[in-house]
Amino acid sequence: MGIVQTPNGFSLDTGGKRIVVDPVTRIEGHMRCEVNVDSDNIIRNAVSTGTMWRGLEVILKGRDPRDAWAFVERICGVCTGCHALTSVRAVEDALQIRIPKNAHLIREIMAKTLQVHDHIVHFYHLHALDWVNPVNALKADPQATSALQQAVSPRHAKSSPGYFRDVQTRLKKFVESGQLGIFKNGYWDNPAYKLSPEADLMAVTHYLEALDLQKDIVKIHTILGGKNPHPNYMVGGVPCAINMDGTGSSGAPLNMERLNFIRARIQEATAFVENVYLPDVLAIASFYKDWLYGGGLSATNVMDYGDYEKVPYDHSTCQLPGGVILNGNWNEVHPIDPRDPAQVQEFVAHSWYHYEDESKGLHPWDGVTEAKFELGANTKGTRTDIKELDEAAKYSWIKAPRWRGHAVEVGPLPRYILAYAQGVGYVKDQITEALGAFNTLAGTNFTPQQALPTTIGRTLARALECQYCCTMMMDDWNALIANIKAGDTATANVEKWDPKTWPKEAKGVGTVAAPRGGLGHWIKIKDGKIDNYQCVVPTTWNGSPRDPKGNIGAFEASLLNTPMARPDEPVEILRTLHSFDPCLACSTHVMAPDGAELARVTVR
Repeated sequence: MGIVQTPNGFSLDTGGKRIVVDPVTRIEGHMRCEVNVDSDNIIRNAVSTGTMWRGLEVILKGRDPRDAWAFVERICGVCTGCHALTSVRAVEDALQIRIPKNAHLIREIMAKTLQVHDHIVHFYHLHALDWVNPVNALKADPQATSALQQAVSPRHAKSSPGYFRDVQTRLKKFVESGQLGIFKNGYWDNPAYKLSPEADLMAVTHYLEALDLQKDIVKIHTILGGKNPHPNYMVGGVPCAINMDGTGSSGAPLNMERLNFIRARIQEATAFVENVYLPDVLAIASFYKDWLYGGGLSATNVMDYGDYEKVPYDHSTCQLPGGVILNGNWNEVHPIDPRDPAQVQEFVAHSWYHYEDESKGLHPWDGVTEAKFELGANTKGTRTDIKELDEAAKYSWIKAPRWRGHAVEVGPLPRYILAYAQGVGYVKDQITEALGAFNTLAGTNFTPQQALPTTIGRTLARALECQYCCTMMMDDWNALIANIKAGDTATANVEKWDPKTWPKEAKGVGTVAAPRGGLGHWIKIKDGKIDNYQCVVPTTWNGSPRDPKGNIGAFEASLLNTPMARPDEPVEILRTLHSFDPCLACSTHVMAPDGAELARVTVR
């Protein structure tokens, strides 16, 4: 018990009342969070824990690197293709393979389809209920809701009083049935909820609309990748043949009919994002204009590798450029190189793993992930029934990645801070317009530096990135059409498909702007087989425990100094954690360096 000052500038007080949230729901994977609140119910200490581990990297050792994408794609059912894309990029980097332009554009469309789908699902189906009270929507006046809809988004066609009355009737029957489903156990009488009944009804209505949209946009993956949620990729390009003379849609290769279908889905998604998603985020945020908490590392240290190259293999043309900002200095962007052993390192001093020297970090190419589950001396409870963790010891299945020793935040918000700082015109215009609309609705005068590094800013950045991806996806579609019309139908480079053409040893890295932040895969190939494979994913960065020096990660930092209306109803904790869209299935991993068996499970 006492006050601890972390090297990265946070004051932690382990006194007061301990609140445990386990499990954290509406995320992918298994997560626990503990906080200490003072006598004023303000969070003064936070402990973020990954409570699961997986073993896909174990399975990869000794396998054909051309198959790696199909294994790592199964790390998560939400991130779907981003791990596959990162994997093929890593293998191609190691083997010095360059893919055709059509393959680049098809991969870009698939990646941005995932981004748009994921961001929409995240806001409406994972995050919105932290701000929206569906039970309160029963009190709404449908006429007033219609007027609100037309005020915040006049271009959205579905806005009549009768439409909202029908939705309210459906909701009323749902609530009265007592079978609340995902709405069950919500803290619906908590004063932390601020929306008017009309705003709640509008948001619940759009929740239902988003369910219909999300099932349609993923059809792009089924055309270009054969299926969803785990579309097909291949080292050297894409397994998607182009035949403009083909007809029909059933089982046909990529033809004009299929390309026009893809364009229609992009246009539908763009309309929804611009007419529903963005206006909803701004309208909801205006009710919570005093809720500028949850910044943490986003106010100081942010990182991304950069992605969406306009010119393939020219990283200077990334439409969302990478880099690192430290200490909140937006005027200086440090270059990032995932190959540099001094830049990206993982530490395990507070993770349930073992290094020979746990004061040092390891670059992923040299990564060692040896499980070592042990509880600290001050843990309350037992190994199978933990009441309170001891954060002074090991307390998470997540490692602690650091950039040159600094804890950083990754995600759409860091990407937008980096893009704004580096003068990306589209992004600067988006932020200026969105912040202007927010200030008008809320009667405030916040600057980007004030509003963005917050929980609300993190949610807004995700919506803005969704809009940008729609725009870029349409550009990719037009470029693909133009390239095909010019006579280029190549979708794969198979010159180095035969392992006989490979060097005896090779290593590579692939990076992707995944929905939750900068994703990296590092591979070592020896004698045609995978010798080592490591993934450092966005939630590993954000959800990391403390490092040997005591620096805390983004989840923990973002919760500090947040006031809670009712600590036993942790709405505020969920708001901030959900704003990151945590993916614990991705962030935890186990790999024995020598390929030794770690565990054997018998299924009966």
